Amino acid sequence: MGNNTSNVSASGKGILLVNLGSPKSTSVEDVRDYLDEFLMDEKVIDYRWFFRNLLVRGIILRTRPAKSAEAYKSVWTEEGSPLIVITEKLRKKLQRQMDVPVEIGMRYAEPSIETGIRRLVDKGVTDIVLVPLYPQYAMSTTETVTDKAEEVRKAKFPGLKISYVEPFYNKEIYIDCLAESIREKLPADFDALQFSYHGVPERHIYKTDPTNTCKIGECCFRDENPSHQFCYRHQCFRTTAKVIEKLGLPHEKVIVSFQSRLGKDKWIEPYTDETLKKLPEKGIKKLVVCCPAFVSDCLETLEEISVEGKETFLHAGGESFHYLPCLNDEDRFVEVLRRLCEEKLRNFFLV
Repeated sequence: MGNNTSNVSASGKGILLVNLGSPKSTSVEDVRDYLDEFLMDEKVIDYRWFFRNLLVRGIILRTRPAKSAEAYKSVWTEEGSPLIVITEKLRKKLQRQMDVPVEIGMRYAEPSIETGIRRLVDKGVTDIVLVPLYPQYAMSTTETVTDKAEEVRKAKFPGLKISYVEPFYNKEIYIDCLAESIREKLPADFDALQFSYHGVPERHIYKTDPTNTCKIGECCFRDENPSHQFCYRHQCFRTTAKVIEKLGLPHEKVIVSFQSRLGKDKWIEPYTDETLKKLPEKGIKKLVVCCPAFVSDCLETLEEISVEGKETFLHAGGESFHYLPCLNDEDRFVEVLRRLCEEKLRNFFLV
């Protein structure tokens, strides 16, 4: 397909790419506003409103915004937030490949999901393919995006149709893309490749399992289990297994861990920060890290892993630390999105 779009979609169809979002700026006030919207989402911190409000607004937002603002300043670019900038570049590249309008929306802050939908509707779009830019399914990512989109649709655009691209963690086109991206960036000499995925509380895994068959740690590596289509931990391990098979890496040279935990609740293990501290004493001195839960580099990759993670590993006795950037706006990833969107456009809007 080529880009033959005008201000009005002749087909009535359009595409919305949805990512997490970022603060408007690195000011403490803007970071506080962003964190308030993010952490008050019941799909992120799933306490009852009273306790969530007490935790977030009574404790976290009293100290964290200033620290987070400094972290954002360390990764901010002249164009703005890395995540927003990269997602917009991705949109532009995908638009050149599609004959329908493509817009972006963020789950938190601007441009919001509502803003993205409105831009499409203003172009004559009545049927939207919405792409949550998360390869693996989780309550705090995929589920909150679809919930918010449905909330906006019902309240503001009741005649609109939305079809959602499913998690693509094990689709061959995505696995091939991720494996080739990693292969090109791997240094010649390394002791281990660590896949660091974003963490979630264990209770999120159980809450998103309508089959009630998930047993964390027991069924993640089974070939089939009814809970797998909803189990974030399984999907992370499945992505890793398929990628290292493509790369031809031995299992003993690969590590999986989970980062970014918040609070004292039990999160899925093993933890990235604790793993980084222990690796040098196990003889792993030259480490490579990738973050396949993210398709766009952001605070969690550029600061938490490539700065804080590197410091943790080297301080513990590591010799070299090499972070592999996310897929970002690589042409091969644009091709993955094109194929996923075209498949959904064909299948969902036949009637």
